[in-house]
Amino acid sequence: MQQLYDKYSDPVPRYTSYPPATKFTDNFTRIDYISVLKESNNWQPKNISVYVHIPFCRKMCHFCGCNAILLKKKDSICDYIDSIISEIEMTSKHLDSNRKISQIHFGGGTPNAIEAEYLVQIVDKLRDKFDFIENAEIAIECNPAYIDYEYLDILIQAGFNRFSFGIQDFDEKVLEYSNREPSKLPLDELFSYLKASNPNIGVNLDFIYGLPGQTVEGFVETIKQAAELRPERLVTFSYAHVPWVNKSQNYLEKIGLPDPIEKMEMFVKASRELSLSGYKQIGLDHFVLESDELYEAGVNHDLHRNFQGYCTRRTTGQVYAFGVSGISQLEKSYIQNIKTTKEYIESIQAGEFAVIKGYNLSANEIVIREVINYFMCNKRLDFDKIAMNLSISPDDIKTLINFDYDKFTHFTEDGIIRIHDGIIEVTDLGVIFIRNVAAVLDPFFVSSHGKYSRSV
Repeated sequence: MQQLYDKYSDPVPRYTSYPPATKFTDNFTRIDYISVLKESNNWQPKNISVYVHIPFCRKMCHFCGCNAILLKKKDSICDYIDSIISEIEMTSKHLDSNRKISQIHFGGGTPNAIEAEYLVQIVDKLRDKFDFIENAEIAIECNPAYIDYEYLDILIQAGFNRFSFGIQDFDEKVLEYSNREPSKLPLDELFSYLKASNPNIGVNLDFIYGLPGQTVEGFVETIKQAAELRPERLVTFSYAHVPWVNKSQNYLEKIGLPDPIEKMEMFVKASRELSLSGYKQIGLDHFVLESDELYEAGVNHDLHRNFQGYCTRRTTGQVYAFGVSGISQLEKSYIQNIKTTKEYIESIQAGEFAVIKGYNLSANEIVIREVINYFMCNKRLDFDKIAMNLSISPDDIKTLINFDYDKFTHFTEDGIIRIHDGIIEVTDLGVIFIRNVAAVLDPFFVSSHGKYSRSV
């Protein structure tokens, strides 16, 4: 393990999108955005996926690298929600009303740090402007420390059908180091309540490995307890140490982070525990039960992802983001909103889109994105399948990304990938280093310290 870490622990993009957000430029204007919105009606996929960013938190977790602010004045929440609703109104004027919403995702921050009624107002506005596909996914990230049954009832009544609970760890000492609190309700009772309300509600449990106070044995025990609860999806995120983004992470460094080898063993042994418990690994860090729709997509090597996470082709849509720092992820363009709440509200209240950055993808970059996205999601590189998705030849794809099997020899020798019949597949061990392999598929990647987190 030490030898592999020394060889592959390099700063590389997370490849949750391509090109990475570091490529966005500030010469993308509000006028450009309006033009892109109109053009996106002719782009693929036709469905609409919505991301809503709720930046407020009741406490600031030391590990967080998200755009979040401490919840202080209630007036600021009202102004913020009003601005999101206005932004939806402004955006809908440029989108084809016949297009349907297939997915809504509330992220943060901590979406459930504010009153549930505010979230319902946003969903109601989206229903007013667009039709929904059958069984559209309406998902929310939740801090279980602030959830009660009354809050859940309001969301369930509004149609929320996927709840992602950020547990992080069951060890309360680990949570204390991270300035986070444990679940307010016993999780088994919480699960029972959700399923009794609607058997089709999906539940995610999210965990982070690599935090201060964690040990291999302790984290595996946490994952074992989680598997016993039988959530449809269980996620193990690698802690990304980026103190240049969030200075609070320096505090965790002072406490002491697990060494890299311990961190790798946490993931490997937790993955093994989940496999024994009947979970299938999806992509880099998701584990799902056979009853979850991601399972079939994974088996068929047809998994997809956007900024919200892994999804099926059924719920995939071009992503239109609302709220501070939200990133719209369209077929040919990315657009990011202003990063401060005050400026975002001022811009929207003035009747102007709150655009700060954007990026228009070239035809070549769209192909590279499909290659990397397919590889990161399905842990394999099948040029025939990718060519079919893009309607171009496999040889054209290989030429465009400067593909050469010799570039992957060291990955094969180290047991990270295997190659058969021209298809590259990532091994169970190699999943840890999948970002390193993806970087080789990126013809424009240049290593840079202080720009990306380490791959492990």
